[in-house]
Amino acid sequence: MTFLLETMRLGLSNLRLHLLRSVLTALGIILGVGAVITMVAIGEGSKQEALRQIERLGAKNIILRSQRPPETGTQQGGQQRSFVITYGLTRGDLAVIRESFPDAEVIAPLKEVGGQVLRGNRVQTSQSFGVTPELMDAAGIKVDRGRYITQNDLDERSTIAVIGSEVARQLFAREDPLGETIRIDDKPFLVVGVMAPVGLSGGAGASLVGRDLNLDVHVPFTTATQVFGDVVLRRQSGSFSGAEVQISEIYIVCKSRDRVLTDAERIKRIMAVRHPTENDVASIVPYELLEEAKRTAMTWQIVLGAIAGISLLVGGIGIMNIMLATVQERTREIGIRRAVGATRRHITAQFVVETGVLSAIGGLLGVIFGVGLSVGMDALGPHLKSIFKLQSVISANVTGWSVGLAFTVAVLTGLFFGIFPAIKAARQDPIVALRHD
Repeated sequence: MTFLLETMRLGLSNLRLHLLRSVLTALGIILGVGAVITMVAIGEGSKQEALRQIERLGAKNIILRSQRPPETGTQQGGQQRSFVITYGLTRGDLAVIRESFPDAEVIAPLKEVGGQVLRGNRVQTSQSFGVTPELMDAAGIKVDRGRYITQNDLDERSTIAVIGSEVARQLFAREDPLGETIRIDDKPFLVVGVMAPVGLSGGAGASLVGRDLNLDVHVPFTTATQVFGDVVLRRQSGSFSGAEVQISEIYIVCKSRDRVLTDAERIKRIMAVRHPTENDVASIVPYELLEEAKRTAMTWQIVLGAIAGISLLVGGIGIMNIMLATVQERTREIGIRRAVGATRRHITAQFVVETGVLSAIGGLLGVIFGVGLSVGMDALGPHLKSIFKLQSVISANVTGWSVGLAFTVAVLTGLFFGIFPAIKAARQDPIVALRHD
């Protein structure tokens, strides 16, 4: 124990004597550890954000969506011609799905209606849908104020609406929308509820859903069918295009996650039989996307970790380089120590202690640097998004394993690259070393 303490004291004393050189030597380790932690944190943060957005769509959900088939209307003589095209999911499809999946937790249809949503002189393009109460559970919808659509609203074909948070902000500014009237095209609807923000206004979630859900307006499904029918018209620059779609989307919530992939394949086969020639129905399976996102994120974490690990390698080489120079510089000291009785083991231990301490201190400072940088980037994420006009917020999530791994690798790297200089120092001939200037 006395030998170990004395060796450590000598090693620390030598590091203190050349403090600036010690700091510069450890800089490679500090930056390497910081880079590993920060890169893994950014990768983990991005992964978690993508997974959160996908999971909001429901890990047990299968979403069928009507999609416009390849363009059939063309421009002739430089003029846009008006047309109405029929495509997508039908009420017959909905009936078959309900019959084929009697044990599904929820089967919720959506029907797109209207071309514009108006309130006074404020206008926005319609994202209005006829829905059923079950959509609240299927899509994870929460109501911020008021209430959602009920079965009674369906039965009575009530002209009421539940609006998204962004619709409330744009059409009502600082006013309370509850009890106020909006118009979908020329049809008045009483606002009875405001949906809570769903957090899919950008990034993976919005791209999967195909729209910003905060701009949705929900009305009773039966009202949508009775008041608007199946044709949705869009007017642009004096011309119009229209689509006749009976059902825009169907949410199917499976009994368990284990059934999702199997049920998704069954649904695809049913749609292939019922729509053999048209490419007018798409399916979204968040569970598949979730697993794919996890695999992609893991790949990127490995790549980012490997790139950052190169910094640790460079730091280790830097330590070996400095320690070799130190051995040359302290040749006479080594000779004196050997002359007064120090063994090769003592000399090796002293240099290994110096490199170990250097690596450990560098690793600790690197951990502080990496964690601090990651936390700072996470806190500044929203500001960086607005400044640099990014598509999504930069988020960082520091993981315990990355901190432990980076620190351990830093210490082992320093020790590995410090062993050769230590052995070289110990093998010097004491007589030759004493003659060294």
